[in-house]
Amino acid sequence: MNLEPGTWNGERRTVVTRLIIAASETDANLFYATRFLAPDAFVFVLTPTGEKVLLMSDLEVDRARAQAAVDTVLPIRHFEERAKASGVERPGILDSVCAFLAEREIRTVRVPGSFPIEYGDGLRERGVAVQVRREPFFEERLLKTADEVEAISRAMQRTEAAMGAAIGAIREAEVHDGVLRWRGTTLTAERVRRLISMTLIEDGLLAQHTIVACGEAGCDPHNEGSGPLRAGQSIIIDIFPRDEASRYFADITRTVVKGRASDMLRKMYWAVAAGQERVFALLRDGSDGEAIHRDVQATLERHGFQSGEVNGRMQGFFHGTGHGLGLEVHELPRISKLPTILGSGNVVTVEPGLYYPGIGGVRIEDVVVVTETGYTNLTRYPKELEV
Repeated sequence: MNLEPGTWNGERRTVVTRLIIAASETDANLFYATRFLAPDAFVFVLTPTGEKVLLMSDLEVDRARAQAAVDTVLPIRHFEERAKASGVERPGILDSVCAFLAEREIRTVRVPGSFPIEYGDGLRERGVAVQVRREPFFEERLLKTADEVEAISRAMQRTEAAMGAAIGAIREAEVHDGVLRWRGTTLTAERVRRLISMTLIEDGLLAQHTIVACGEAGCDPHNEGSGPLRAGQSIIIDIFPRDEASRYFADITRTVVKGRASDMLRKMYWAVAAGQERVFALLRDGSDGEAIHRDVQATLERHGFQSGEVNGRMQGFFHGTGHGLGLEVHELPRISKLPTILGSGNVVTVEPGLYYPGIGGVRIEDVVVVTETGYTNLTRYPKELEV
């Protein structure tokens, strides 16, 4: 994303002062606002004039001045000194922030919901009004720029290579007593995950919690899977790594069966594929995410697959149809039971699924960009059930 300092989408505008105190390595809003990556907490202020200001430790101030996409970088030490001069014996980050706000005559700040309560309470105790803004803290994050879409697309291409390595191993595997063996040893979920991780690391991506869930494990959508992979059972592979250079995520899911799938698994697979096609048919600028989700539910039901709780466990289709993707693997907007109007520039996953204990799970996931008249699919990896 290329934005000039002090601007949002190229236009200066007056806003209530926004304040973030966090580490940009773990806070997507802070990284989005600054394009500066740091493991320790620092202070970001967006003033009513549109000026973006950082208060940095001496350790990071020079690097921030060279790398951060902001207008002003100030040593936080200067404001510690002012707090000390006012009588604070051992000033901390809150004292420095208050000194800065007082200097700028700022009496109201808007903070994200993740803002530390100790800082929020401390600011209020010192007479600063604190407003909490629910996500999206920066609405601009919802509509991806061309640069952001390109970053996600590049991450997707390399993630698809890892998917290819995983499915390639399953395709090459031999079957012994129903268990897959590859290159002389048992092919396990853990081994496939390592193969995926190694492929991604070599391409500059980092994956965590990759799912390789076979059979019954696939009935829990977030079960990462373990143990030997078996022929004739569905294997859900869900890979969602972060590009270490751009910080943007990719996300893809494929479901495969080694050998011949049962008639029920085939019916589930084609029902899920039909549900995904319904999303593609309905997506466009201004489309209703909740209505799309309900349509997917109805499509799966028309194919004979009901959803609900059975013996204390959910089965069928019981998660959202999709979610936003960007600097976080799960971000707004969502295609789910919650009201959402989708807009041109949203990047979302499309991932219906079906899960039945005793049969297995099926999920297919692509990443798309919503456009004025439809969508652009950033996912190229083929969809095939039997390998």
